[in-house]
Amino acid sequence: MQFKTGLGQDSHLFDTNNTTKKLILGGVYFEKEFPLAGNSDADVVLHSLANGISGITGVNILGEISDKLCHEQGITDSRVYVEEALKYLQSWQITHVSFSIEAKCPKITPKINLMKASIAKLLGLTLEDIGITATTGEGLTAFGRGEAVQVFCIVTAVK
Repeated sequence: MQFKTGLGQDSHLFDTNNTTKKLILGGVYFEKEFPLAGNSDADVVLHSLANGISGITGVNILGEISDKLCHEQGITDSRVYVEEALKYLQSWQITHVSFSIEAKCPKITPKINLMKASIAKLLGLTLEDIGITATTGEGLTAFGRGEAVQVFCIVTAVK
């Protein structure tokens, strides 16, 4: 059996002037929070996942491919970007993903189970195959000061 590990990262600033867009993390809506800035829904959790999958396949989804989906087809749902990344796995099977979220806000812990369920459904995994942790980073960065959200994701796959 062969193993591969992909590391994904993404970060977005909050868009405090946007009153119509929603904050979505891991495919889950966070009520009464400022959205993240970006052309898509700016779901930084799913963007880090797409980047992690790209680390396994070698095919970058965020950038040219996601820009075409967004600008030419109007697709802003980050789940579609992850689904696009999954197309390139070929004979590799994702067995586990782990996320580390750095943000002062929103509070992540109350939504972790919903996020795990959303991600598990997207990847065809169980809740036990998804790990999510969160930290404020003690306010040492823009993420810990509440200006943005940063996410790291590790994707494990077998062949």
